[in-house]
Amino acid sequence: MTVIRTATAGLALLLAAACTAPTPPRSQASTATSTVCSQPPGRPGAETPTTIDVIEQAYFCILGNYYSGATLDARSLLTAGFVALTQELNRNGRDVPEATMPALTGERKADWTAFETVYRKTTDQVPDLRDKLAVVTLEAIVAGLGDNHARWTHDVKQHPDHYDGDGYGLGLQANVNGPQVDGNPGVALPPLFVTTVQGGAAQAAGLRPGDIIESINGSAPFIDGKATPAIAALYPRYPEARPVRLRLLRQSTGRRWSVTLKPGLYQRDLAALQVVQSKLLDDSIAYVRMRGFAPDSADRVFKAIARLRTGRTLTGVVLDLRGNGGGSPLEATRLVSAFAHGKVTAYQCTVDGKCETSRTDDTVELINLPLMVLTDRSCASACEHVSAAVKDLRIGRLVGTRTAGVISGPAQPYLLSNNTMLGFPTRHHLGPNREVIDRIGVPPDHHVPLTPQDAAAGRDPALAKALTLLQK
Repeated sequence: MTVIRTATAGLALLLAAACTAPTPPRSQASTATSTVCSQPPGRPGAETPTTIDVIEQAYFCILGNYYSGATLDARSLLTAGFVALTQELNRNGRDVPEATMPALTGERKADWTAFETVYRKTTDQVPDLRDKLAVVTLEAIVAGLGDNHARWTHDVKQHPDHYDGDGYGLGLQANVNGPQVDGNPGVALPPLFVTTVQGGAAQAAGLRPGDIIESINGSAPFIDGKATPAIAALYPRYPEARPVRLRLLRQSTGRRWSVTLKPGLYQRDLAALQVVQSKLLDDSIAYVRMRGFAPDSADRVFKAIARLRTGRTLTGVVLDLRGNGGGSPLEATRLVSAFAHGKVTAYQCTVDGKCETSRTDDTVELINLPLMVLTDRSCASACEHVSAAVKDLRIGRLVGTRTAGVISGPAQPYLLSNNTMLGFPTRHHLGPNREVIDRIGVPPDHHVPLTPQDAAAGRDPALAKALTLLQK
């Protein structure tokens, strides 16, 4: 589920020029009026401003291609878009008499015409806000799907001093991560605590793994055991630069203190950037950590195990998928194929129950070793594809905590006429037993959560449990 962000040169100038441009008459509208969308043939060109015609294209693209587009009540999308439009007017201290939601009947084309008519009348009254209103409207329409794999990628910026491998943010990771906050916060459990200090402001302030985060900008991260939106402030993206104030507790000393962290660039540990890392444990167990399902990542896992196997007899494999945010479904299937042949690893289904079957690639050589898979609440998308297959097909055991439940389905990219990318699933993911995993996650066979005390002491209870199970 990884979104590739690329900066577009000259975008600011294009947007500035468009701010005062009048809305073109319908008869003079460009080819942007096309409601047909297609998968990108290559790298898109420079991004141009978002207009009502781009919104129209995205609207009909969703209705024609989204996995439940055939049964979707399109009025919900238009309503979400109009809500965002009026809220943005209010945020800017403006309002327009024409900004009244039109009556919608459920007939998609007629409803779009009614929506567009009011939209144009409204935005013509505030031409200086036209570009911003278009952006928030389209963002809200896509968000209205309520799908963790639906994205509109636009106006991507990168820090001017960014270098390959740099991170941006506060320089820490907590036991509830950024994608989890956006995708499925319901699987998060208190307390919120630092699991990794990567660098930057967090390192400079002396934060350590195990430090409990009691408040974020004065707000509690959990209320009545449920995660709050405050957690999202831990993971700012450029160009967000607002300082974040944390109230912390270090249990080992009882110290409570507050610190203000300013987002910025920081250099990440090069080892943490490797997609696949491996080592030998207890002289006979291959430990392989996989951080994402990038192209060829399954082959990298196989090669790592083969190298550890050279000159010795292995007794098992620990596959560490914690923190793995997903990626290629093909790589997920290939990885499972090294531990089972002749099996179904997942189903990809339309809303009417027509399913495509993902089967193991039986040309992949079997590893023929006992398997333990470490999972956590940051294991999402393709990572959950693998986790469900391991559990359902009984080719290994899961150790750790329930996965994220962020696996609506593989997203397909579509190029819009302003060279922005719209992505969403055309089919819905089901596990090998035809179970829904999205918003639910995959439960471990052995529930072994990480505690603040474990993090502070550098202990890894899930790994210790996996090794114990392999040694039985």
